[in-house]
Amino acid sequence: MKKIHLIVGARPNIIKASPVYNALESLNKYDITVVNTGQHYDKLMMDTFINELEFKAPDINLRVGSGSHGTQTAKIITEYEKVLLKDKPDAVIVFGDVNSTLACTIAAKKMMIDVIHIESGLRSYDKDMPEEINRMMVDSVADYCFTTCEDASLNLIKEGRSKESIFMMGNTMIDSLVKFESKFNKSNLLDKYGLSVQEYILFTMHRPSNVDNEEKLLKIIEQIIIISKEHRCFFPIHPRTMNRIKDLNLLKKIEDLPNIVLSGPLGYFDFMNIQKNARLVVTDSGGIQEESTYFGVQCLTVRENTERPITITEGTNTLIGNTIDNISSEIANIIESPKKKSAIKYWDGHSGYRISKIIENII
Repeated sequence: MKKIHLIVGARPNIIKASPVYNALESLNKYDITVVNTGQHYDKLMMDTFINELEFKAPDINLRVGSGSHGTQTAKIITEYEKVLLKDKPDAVIVFGDVNSTLACTIAAKKMMIDVIHIESGLRSYDKDMPEEINRMMVDSVADYCFTTCEDASLNLIKEGRSKESIFMMGNTMIDSLVKFESKFNKSNLLDKYGLSVQEYILFTMHRPSNVDNEEKLLKIIEQIIIISKEHRCFFPIHPRTMNRIKDLNLLKKIEDLPNIVLSGPLGYFDFMNIQKNARLVVTDSGGIQEESTYFGVQCLTVRENTERPITITEGTNTLIGNTIDNISSEIANIIESPKKKSAIKYWDGHSGYRISKIIENII
């Protein structure tokens, strides 16, 4: 029985990996080891997602924790190499664009082990984004690239990848939405926070380019305050963002406003329930651009570019830049003229199955 390592390290990896793991496991042909690098180590950020998504508890936890990009990547390479030397898998499956994905790819390829990259080919063409560097480096050495959409496949072909190594199988993140949507609907979070369906705006902000810049973070808070004069606002605050808000003594300023509802990080089911029932989402997240498109919820992305342009051309996403002080006016525009979504090929809940059948033929 051939051995496969399946790598997770951050919360989004669990959402993407669960359908692939379950589909491969159902084949009963592989010895699958789940390796958690420990890049995200907060219990709610990882353990709760593992439980909710019915994902296998990791067999190995490298427990690398936080650190600068270089430090964290180096730690994962060092620790994962020890695992590879002992276990010698036939293939390593990595997901997305986090540091864990790059680090484990480097460790595996240095030992001539096949790497399968799922969610391959996404490009923002902004090399100031650490995730873009990770995506490009992983794709340059991966043996097999599974893409979520046609533009991602075309990006890889333009970069010199052979067509034979590229497989457009759809979006495994959507698989998780389809499988668990009935459970989202059972969440009582709206009642808990006094929110009504389609009558609040959801905010999520965590990217360093937005929240680590004092001027931008001040503008974000000011915009939320302005928007709260007309709309109820729900803001589940990422730990990174919360630390910055506290550093700037801004928490009290927004806690006292009755139309702004704050919370800490949410579990998967609760957050999906909050997202699908929002009137509109304002975010700088990559995954939320895809999730909101599936739900048909209007999304304003506070970034200058996106690696997921299909959510703009065929979805409900609008890219508004990160000058920040245009958020309130852009909300007014999109409420007046909302976008309609199209059906995106293979975003149907069966991507994990399709991927497993290809892997069955190549590994």
